[in-house]
Order: sequence, then C-alpha cells, then structure tokens
Amino acid sequence: LGEAMLVKLTSGLLSSPKVTELVLDNCRSSNGEIEGLNDSFKELEFLSMASVELTSLAKLPTLSKLRKLELSDNIISGGLEVLAERCPNLTYLNLSGNKIKDLGTVEALQNLKNLKSLDLFNCEITNLEDYRDSIFELLQQITYLDGFDQEDNEAPDSEDDEAYLFLNSEGDEDDDNEDEGEAGPPGEYEEEDDEDDGGSDLGEGEEEEEVGLSYLMKEGIQ
Repeated sequence: LGEAMLVKLTSGLLSSPKVTELVLDNCRSSNGEIEGLNDSFKELEFLSMASVELTSLAKLPTLSKLRKLELSDNIISGGLEVLAERCPNLTYLNLSGNKIKDLGTVEALQNLKNLKSLDLFNCEITNLEDYRDSIFELLQQITYLDGFDQEDNEAPDSEDDEAYLFLNSEGDEDDDNEDEGEAGPPGEYEEEDDEDDGGSDLGEGEEEEEVGLSYLMKEGIQ
C-alpha cells in the first residue's frame, strides 16, 4: 500500500482469514483512527502500523491470535486498555516514538498477561526518574523493556539464533571431516602394502639367485 493511501482494506482485497501478517507502515490513518481493519482478520499474528499518524486505538478489531504489534512513531497518548480487551495474547508491543508521558497510561497494559517485550523508546515517559525500575515493577509480566532485561542483557534476535545454529551445524561437519583425517588417508596403507610386496619380491629373487648358483656349482663339479 502506498504512502498516500488510507488504511482502508476491502474484504475482497485483503480481508482474508488466511492472512497471518499485515504491514501497513507509512499509510495514512483516517482522522487518526484505523479504518477498514476488521474482525475478519482473525488469523493475524503480526500487525505493523508504524508511522500512520494514529492517535487512537478505538477502532482496533478483536484479534485474538495477534502476538506482535508494531505501533511505533504514531501520536498515541492513551487508550491502551483496548489492547487487553481485543488483543489479549500479545507477547510483543512496540509503542516507541509515541506521546506516552506517564505511568498511569502504561498501567493499562497490566492485563496483557502474556506480554514479554515492551518498547517505549523515544516516548516522554522514558525521561522519568527510575523509569526502567518503575516499568518493571508495574508490569511484572514483561522480560524486556526497550530491548533489554532488568540485568541489561539484550533481548535475543531470532535471526541471530538461526545463524548460530547454522554455523554450529557446519562446525559439526568440519569435526567429522577432521575425525576422518585423523584416521589416516587410505594412501598410507597402500604404501605400506607396496613396501611389503616389494620386500617379498626381493626375497623371492634372492632365493632364485641362490638356487641358480648351487645348480651351476653342482654342474661344474660334475
């Protein structure tokens, strides 16, 4: 959808029960509200509406399977209780770059029992004294705030994890090859066999030479 288009989805075009991910970044909201996104998107698991000039979530439909919601760089200042009512299974919520100023606004997220990661970066609330401690105390269900846990450990990235597993699997293959190398290449055994063969041929030659001399000596004596 282009930048100049409204966030208005027709049932014949996009409103499908098979849609699990929907990205509407940089589209325009209608008077600061969502328009056209309805309950027919019941299979949605990921929804992104970054920079669409949203001021309200009042028209957000019921999306019971939604896990990740991106709402960064909008003009949302309140009304977050709607999220618990209509998206009760959220695990990740990005509200960075909005107009959220106080803890009272964030308190509405306490009812999102499955919420593990919350992003409020670049909101005015981050200027509060003891901001991080206060949020973790208020929302005890979350593990990560603005990408870090309470011990300042960075949230893992799924793509990095996949890359790590891939490198490990490659390493296992290398280890297998090294093990094969330690067993010794077949050529070494072949050379040893050749030496043995050569030794046996020499022995036979010596025997043949000895037999020939004795035969000649015997013939000479006679």
